[in-house]
Amino acid sequence: MCALFLALLFGSAQAHELSIAEMELRQLTTTDFLWQWSASGKVPASEELTPTWPEGCAAEGQLLRCGKEGLRGKLTIEGIGKTYSAVLVKLYWLEAPFKVYTISSAQKTARIGGVGQTDADGVASYIYLGVEHILLGIDHLLFVLGLLLLVGNRWTLVKTITAFTVAHSITLAAATFGIVHVAEAPLNASIALSILFLGLEVARTWRGQSSFTIRNPWVVAFAFGLLHGFGFASGLAQLGLPESEIPLALLMFNVGVEVGQLGFVVGMLLLARSIRLLQLERNEMLQRLPGYVVGSMGAFWTLQRVAILLKVIT
Repeated sequence: MCALFLALLFGSAQAHELSIAEMELRQLTTTDFLWQWSASGKVPASEELTPTWPEGCAAEGQLLRCGKEGLRGKLTIEGIGKTYSAVLVKLYWLEAPFKVYTISSAQKTARIGGVGQTDADGVASYIYLGVEHILLGIDHLLFVLGLLLLVGNRWTLVKTITAFTVAHSITLAAATFGIVHVAEAPLNASIALSILFLGLEVARTWRGQSSFTIRNPWVVAFAFGLLHGFGFASGLAQLGLPESEIPLALLMFNVGVEVGQLGFVVGMLLLARSIRLLQLERNEMLQRLPGYVVGSMGAFWTLQRVAILLKVIT
């Protein structure tokens, strides 16, 4: 338990950013393609990510030459999961729509067949990226932990988690489709403030006090869930998907977020039950440690991100 909260304590304030590399493939002729790592962001070193081209294709520097069948078959990239969480392969055809292939630890191979990847091929990758996004998003997890500390019974827990899910799903969709846009600096500061707010509310419960938040945590979960949805959207925005793939990616990415979130909730509930069975809850300091982590990290991130916000403004 202590190891878990120390990991949370020293987690990155920008933990919801994914490490994604981008590869561009541009068709020159029926059989020739120009390939390169995208100039946006850090260019992977040769030993970090190594592409294995489809059968019949061979790279000569930045030029990829394929046989008469063209670029057709399985593209695999070795090294994913170390420095980079995933690779986005952006393929620009001469006479076909632009396509994006997501290659991750869960989906290590992209099947290229002339027109591109089928919808089913990308499902596992989008789900995996959603799970990773929430599990690496220490700030989002601390907010969920703060909600769990305020919940008094199972029915309230169901309402609270459902409210948070519905809220962040709304803003995730709105941001992904470009309906609403929120600047990154004020968004991150607001998310940090939501965590600090929950930390203060948890402290109220220790003193036997009550408040609107303590009595109705699901309302606060919905309100702040709208903010966190914009944070989740930042992960999906990194994929740079063509419009035709956005609905599938949005749905599967959100499914992945929910799977990761529910896994975290179940893990915390099992941990709490284990503590009760071992009668460790008699240690007041140990019992209050999660609340101290939520409050202190919320305060730290609020100060840090407000400072970043002020720097951006000036």
